[in-house]
Amino acid sequence: MEELVRQAQKGDADAFTRLMQSQMQNMYKTARSVVRNDEDAADAISDTILACWEKIGQLKDVQLFKTWMTRILINKCNDILRQYKKNRMGEEAWGTGKSPEQYERVEWLETLNRLDEKYRTVLVLYYVDGLSTAEIGQILKMPDATVRTRLARGRNQMTAIYSMEPERRVRG
Repeated sequence: MEELVRQAQKGDADAFTRLMQSQMQNMYKTARSVVRNDEDAADAISDTILACWEKIGQLKDVQLFKTWMTRILINKCNDILRQYKKNRMGEEAWGTGKSPEQYERVEWLETLNRLDEKYRTVLVLYYVDGLSTAEIGQILKMPDATVRTRLARGRNQMTAIYSMEPERRVRG
């Protein structure tokens, strides 16, 4: 990956394309968990790719490419969320017609979406993208200890949400 970054920094569009394709799945998982729908995730990814192409020459340490790109992606996702709040559009519905295999994933996403955003972002970066707490700290510009605290609190919120589910279904 580092060689692709170096080539892209020299203006090699093919190397940049291969680099972005290698990161596409991680970008989608991260964006989807933050903005909560496919259309906005696609917009955030497109904006991120464009920003990376325009600014890749500014990246000083090629080893930090993934961290740098993820930070840009999260900023683009947050821009989209701010726009929703500004326009008071609210969240879009999940939709219907899910296959049985998708119910477990939908349940997990719905639970994840009920978490505070600061915990959700850290949990996704840690468990979905597989980043270390130090890398997450660099991306979110916070101390490693804060990341670990948010991971713990996020796990506790997830546990609390799951613990309440059967009770809600009985009363519901």
